[in-house]
Amino acid sequence: MRMTARPENLHQSRLLHLLRDEGPRSRAELGEMVRLSRSKLALELDRLVELGLVEPAGLAASRGGRRSAVVRLSPRLRFVAFDIGATSIDVAVTNGRLEVLGHVSEPCDVRLGAPAVLERALELLGKLRDDGLLPQVHGAGIGVPGPVSFREGIPVAPPIMPGWDRFPVREAIGRELGCPVLVDNDVNIMALGELHGGMARSVDDFLLVKIGTGIGCGIVVGGGIYRGVSGGAGDIGHIRVDDDGPLCACGNTGCLEAYFGGAALARDALAVARAGHSALLAERLAATGDVTAADVAAAAAAGDPAAVRLIREGGHRVGQVLAGLVSFFNPGLVIIAGGVARLGHALLAEVRSVVYRRSPPLATGNLPIVLSELGDTAGVVGATRLISDHVFSPA
Repeated sequence: MRMTARPENLHQSRLLHLLRDEGPRSRAELGEMVRLSRSKLALELDRLVELGLVEPAGLAASRGGRRSAVVRLSPRLRFVAFDIGATSIDVAVTNGRLEVLGHVSEPCDVRLGAPAVLERALELLGKLRDDGLLPQVHGAGIGVPGPVSFREGIPVAPPIMPGWDRFPVREAIGRELGCPVLVDNDVNIMALGELHGGMARSVDDFLLVKIGTGIGCGIVVGGGIYRGVSGGAGDIGHIRVDDDGPLCACGNTGCLEAYFGGAALARDALAVARAGHSALLAERLAATGDVTAADVAAAAAAGDPAAVRLIREGGHRVGQVLAGLVSFFNPGLVIIAGGVARLGHALLAEVRSVVYRRSPPLATGNLPIVLSELGDTAGVVGATRLISDHVFSPA
């Protein structure tokens, strides 16, 4: 494996993080921000230039004396993101500032197994490489839709990912790309995306609830992801909400995910269509032979009462679980994301109503509950935030 250049100490690491998050800065500004003497700062920046991580970028505007030199991250830095969902793959390339230079996405069933899905992900990356976006890979971040042992870089007993248990994802991709690789749960990388460039940029403690094929929660504490002892933190889709509820993919009954994941919503919408309770959904079923969560959203937007009821019932279940989390964690923000979140404000209104009604006023008095504005880019930005934090830390 080729060695990616890494900072040698904490001063260099902090400078890289500042240039990533704040953009090009003059040496004078950086000196004030990291509180280093002019000679020490020059020493550290010159070393980062030698490592190929930073480069000069002209002169700053005069501040009344000699103009200070501007520095920036090297424009040759490249990070890769693989955001693997239950039914899709997103692959992106960013520069050092995590600006997306290229992004491709396609449907893909995670149940095909790790070798097939990862091979397809690498083929999609090849398309971006063919476009000239990838002179070198400095690091890759990967999100998968299930519990992950972050230390080992492997999925662990993921309910909706047959054939992935303990597959060496980090090792396999690292061997192919020859760079550092980190693997995390897809919800955690979405939370990092929101932290870097979304609704949570100025919030240190928040929850991101992803409602897709499954339901999960990214927990951010003090500006960092809380993963729990074994990587299972935030698996709220398998909190039981009804002992007598439907069977869940995890093998238990009555889980939140069995009521309102994407698969559950499609199941209930199909039943409504077949029973003739929704003319729009029945029409969709007749035309395509199936009904999806997107069809429910379209029907609700057209004022279909049965579709609106499905959304409100699901939002009520999510709100029940979220109210308990808010009471326990007292976050500064809750973000609703994922494919099912595209149901929009009917879903959001129901979730808000339940949480604000059931959680203590102290926890909800200043609590925004919002829809993600990053959409499909949250995961890929978060994956590159994850790996860049690693690459920009001392070896």
